Amino acid sequence: MLVRQLIDGEEADLILLVRERSGCRVTFADRTGNLSATLAPEVAEWCEPGACVRVAGRVERGRIEVASLRIARAEECAPEDLLDGPRASVEQLEAGLRELIATVQCDHLRALLALVFGERSETWRAFREAPAAKRYHQAYRHGLLEHSLTVAQGVSAISATFGGVDRDVAVTGALLHDIGKLDAYTSDPLAIDMTDLGRLQGEIPLGYYRVRRLIEELPGFPSELAAAVLHIILSHHGQLEHGSPVVPCTREATLVHMIDNLGGRLGSFDRLEKALPDGSRWSGYDRVLGAGAWFAARDRAAA
Repeated sequence: MLVRQLIDGEEADLILLVRERSGCRVTFADRTGNLSATLAPEVAEWCEPGACVRVAGRVERGRIEVASLRIARAEECAPEDLLDGPRASVEQLEAGLRELIATVQCDHLRALLALVFGERSETWRAFREAPAAKRYHQAYRHGLLEHSLTVAQGVSAISATFGGVDRDVAVTGALLHDIGKLDAYTSDPLAIDMTDLGRLQGEIPLGYYRVRRLIEELPGFPSELAAAVLHIILSHHGQLEHGSPVVPCTREATLVHMIDNLGGRLGSFDRLEKALPDGSRWSGYDRVLGAGAWFAARDRAAA
């Protein structure tokens, strides 16, 4: 049984992953949703994030009143089976990335992208595995690759529609806009959390400094080109209150911000639909969307 199939008041016996723990409050999860619980201190202390557990109890409004809980046996649980994953295989994502990078005409930008995404690059090995977020969209292994590629592909397609956009700059900025997440989040997909640096500095400054250091390794990299790419990273959240130290001030930065925001919001629909109980068309209120999500296609599929 999956979390999204549970009914309020039901007695459940589930294999779940420990997603988070804060004191005695623990969040359990599978790929369709979360259940929170408040445990005795001596029980909570061995519920380490990433652990696979068997938990039984009464479910009510997204919580479970735990009657019994133990570490799941190896034959009961494959942690990866409890997690969501990208729509395409990682091989398909990588092929799409290589194909897109090959279209960048600027030698300086291609050199920068080679430092990040070169097959022998240590940064690429981390980027390939990293999640895109802790919770709201593509919070799974390869999620950062999937998100960055889809944003860059969208930017590439739309840049041909609007005049004045430097496509090479926009695509490069889109591929690199979230690179700070390599330092801001832990890489373990079973227990995604913010690192100390992520909490202290934030993903945007971390991404800015990472890319700036790479640019400084490239002799003769034009300063105006560097400023254009770094501005995309600094401004991609769009507003000061959303964590960007500056707002988008170029066509390329505006385009990346808009497509990044669109990708995140559409990713929220994927997350909500996976958690939607059978027979339901509306999700509950979602903070990202500012409303519930409607899935009319479920009626058509049922018909």
